[in-house]
Amino acid sequence: MSPLLGTNAGPASLTRRILQQGRYETITMLRNGEQLILAIILPLLALLGLVVTPLLDGLGGARVDIATPGILALCAMSTAFTGQGIATGFDRRYGVLRFLSTTPLGRGGLIAGKILAVLVVLFLQVVVVGVIAAFLGWQPHPSGWLPGLAILVLGAAAFTALGLLVAGTVRPEATLAITNLLWILLGALGGIVVPAERLPGLAQAIVHFLPSGALGEALRDAFQYGLVPVPAVVVLLLWTVLAGAAAIRWFKWN
Repeated sequence: MSPLLGTNAGPASLTRRILQQGRYETITMLRNGEQLILAIILPLLALLGLVVTPLLDGLGGARVDIATPGILALCAMSTAFTGQGIATGFDRRYGVLRFLSTTPLGRGGLIAGKILAVLVVLFLQVVVVGVIAAFLGWQPHPSGWLPGLAILVLGAAAFTALGLLVAGTVRPEATLAITNLLWILLGALGGIVVPAERLPGLAQAIVHFLPSGALGEALRDAFQYGLVPVPAVVVLLLWTVLAGAAAIRWFKWN
């Protein structure tokens, strides 16, 4: 008789459930061609465009050194806000969220799995963009990596909370439209890729209070100068807390 017969393995731990859900979410994101274009291809095209054009000239550094932190911030917004928001919206429409929330994984485990997937995909984005940027001559400040990566994770948390707020309160079609429209607007005029100094006067006055502008500014200061801009970090923390609280309060699971 096999030694496995009659053995009671018991239920998987919550940590294992979260890891398995995170693995599933990550594979789903990486297999989606549209999300890969949004997460990798478009940011790389934006990086190349900023490096070969004079848009960033006169800002106190090489083009690639100014552009790369903003592109990393754009990657965080692409994955955490647009990609996760759209995926969650359609999971909600087809009843996946309601089903999984009633399993032993639970609602908290489901959200944790989504956050884990965002972090894994973001890590892959950092590797790809970092390698391409290094090939183009990117030279980040040696002491900027630790605060830069911490700020990037904080930015991903803020955008994940915003993506879940949108996905959990409006119809999936509206989520698709809102997240894509905001990706374009924040990417072009939100201070995330192009520094505030290069934006129109009205945009300069408000981008510092947006999560996009705060994340872009904070990453540029970290990777260019090894600094941690406290005001920008505070703005990101506020967006994370407020959007997270709003998502908890108004998120509809079905």
